[in-house]
Amino acid sequence: MGAMEFQSKVEQSSSDLKLRAADSPDGLSRHENGRAIYNFRCYFCHGYSGDAKTLATSYLTPRPRNFITTSTDDLSREAMLVAVTLGRPGTAMNSFKNTLTTEEIALVVDFVRNEFIINKARNTSYHTIENGWPNHERYAIAFPFALGQIPVDKPWEALNAEQRQGKRLFMQSCITCHDRAKVEDEGVIWELRPVSYPRNQYSHKKTPNLGSQVLPGRAAALLDADTAASPYARHDKAPFVKNLTVSEAQGQRLFQQNCAFCHAADGTGKNWIGSFLASHPRDLTDTGFMRGMTREKLKKVIENGVPGTTMSAWKNVLTEQQIESIIDYVSKAFYELAGFDNDFFGDN
Repeated sequence: MGAMEFQSKVEQSSSDLKLRAADSPDGLSRHENGRAIYNFRCYFCHGYSGDAKTLATSYLTPRPRNFITTSTDDLSREAMLVAVTLGRPGTAMNSFKNTLTTEEIALVVDFVRNEFIINKARNTSYHTIENGWPNHERYAIAFPFALGQIPVDKPWEALNAEQRQGKRLFMQSCITCHDRAKVEDEGVIWELRPVSYPRNQYSHKKTPNLGSQVLPGRAAALLDADTAASPYARHDKAPFVKNLTVSEAQGQRLFQQNCAFCHAADGTGKNWIGSFLASHPRDLTDTGFMRGMTREKLKKVIENGVPGTTMSAWKNVLTEQQIESIIDYVSKAFYELAGFDNDFFGDN
């Protein structure tokens, strides 16, 4: 179905898909269902509050739409239904027609229009008991840095005692998700590299000195580290592989610099980013899947990507030789691949 034909169908059925009035018995439940879809599918780029102030946004061109600064005159409901269903070519806005039903698309579009465009509401607060943040106010001294009221790069000597304490707390804890927040001097762009949050195995659920209550010395410290580590941290550690060839060593560097962001450093796709993405990145250590994978198939996947997923085409980014090196490394570190064959290459 072409965009024009779809637009016509949207306009014909618009009245059937509209969010019911506020005094409708199920109007609230429809709105909350739309909120649940948005908070799972859309917040990563558009932000919990619809203002597109996220770390992902800073890397995207063009930037995702800021719904708070958008008016209903600027963006019609029909145009939003089309955008969510078909995506927007040349942007990071993918099609959701294979992910959400027509009704779910209507729910999330109507939620965005009512919550952000019309009411300029805050939506959901991330720091809730359900998300593991009881009594979030105890971090109040760090709030000015998280909210951008005080630049993170403001000199220490220009801060008072409480602000210095707040900055230390922000740098040790809040920066995990808030990243660098506001700075006065942008400086050079940060080096792009694969990283999954929380950083450095930090966890806000950490129980200090848990091990020292039962074990002395280093054993206690190890116990503390194990109980406090993020469940995703173990997948950010690349496997130690002996006797790499020159090509395999190059493939290791390329994989960890490019592929590990989604597939995890250990190839499982079970890091933070991989666990968030739908569909999940392939687990390159999964015997069930990799048994049918050959070098030729993997090469075509890397070159051309997989339509309808976040697996992009790399043929214009990496040379053929670099792709071959990545395949060499995957075969050595994660699963030994069969040689080239003449089988038809499908969706995998």
